[in-house]
Amino acid sequence: VAIKKINLQGLRKKELKVSELMVMKVKRNPNLVNCLDCSLVGEELRLVMEYMDGGTLSDAISKCHLCEDEMAAISRE
Repeated sequence: VAIKKINLQGLRKKELKVSELMVMKVKRNPNLVNCLDCSLVGEELRLVMEYMDGGTLSDAISKCHLCEDEMAAISRE
């Protein structure tokens, strides 16, 4: 698993973010990294998520050039 910490202090629409995460916890998608559990500790939201070897998608796409077809395939998935 991977644990992600999100500081909610100063974040707009905190309630929307928390309710969105609760939906992610219940709904599962084989094409997405799923949220296994979450907890609120003070102003910090902690997410327990499936571990994805290789890092985040934003890290991967920032290190290489993708053609339009490749971008479309990633977006579709």
